Amino acid sequence: MADHGLALIKSNLKALRLPTIAAEFEKLARDAAESNQDYLDYLLRLTEMELAARTSNALNKRIKDAGFPAGKGLESFDFTAAKSVSKPKTLELARCQWIVERENCVLIGSVGTGKTHLAESLGLAACHEGHRVRFFTAAQLVQELEKAQHQYGIDRLLKQLDRADLLIVDELGYVSFSRAGAELLFQVFSDRYERRSLLITSNLAFGEWDRIFQGERMTAALLDRLTHHCHIFEMNGESYRFRESMKGRKSKRDADA
Repeated sequence: MADHGLALIKSNLKALRLPTIAAEFEKLARDAAESNQDYLDYLLRLTEMELAARTSNALNKRIKDAGFPAGKGLESFDFTAAKSVSKPKTLELARCQWIVERENCVLIGSVGTGKTHLAESLGLAACHEGHRVRFFTAAQLVQELEKAQHQYGIDRLLKQLDRADLLIVDELGYVSFSRAGAELLFQVFSDRYERRSLLITSNLAFGEWDRIFQGERMTAALLDRLTHHCHIFEMNGESYRFRESMKGRKSKRDADA
């Protein structure tokens, strides 16, 4: 009878989609019996374990779905090297209220100044706060948009992008686009105005964005929307990668001396 009861419990838990409880209830039942726990304490421990597992699984899924290239967090961001980046302001943004309020963020700076790292870090923070995030380079996003348009799936892709609470577009300005590609990107950016948040990194100052969107009129319209509610970081300075490379060369010279 006991074996039959256990089998029924396992079957019921599987049907109810409670895998953590199914995996742990027997062990916790033995522990509860040995320590004279009452039924409510036992049930509380089981439900806490199920909830913790679901929370962890949901976070891992959000991070996977975001598509971060490296998954670097703020704990590894070198604020002493990026002296133009305010640590208090960055930590404030990591609390993600700006996403709740549907604001934007733009990181502008030369190559290697930490823009992608900071963008990833804020994206990861958003995932931890329960927000849906998507990460693309600008070239990747335009390629996906053009491909979807050619295959008559642009509406479906736009709806997928719209479900993201935060859309991160990295390396805007590194690669030039066709007129059609620039117009599709403009549509994505404009449609998010005061509805969803954007985080953009670029090596170009705003005054040079007409090179991306191929005209002052489209650029002005975009910047008017993008910067209306926006946190802007200017990150020009010595390249991280150049500095680390020089450190490595110095260490090698010291070791060879």
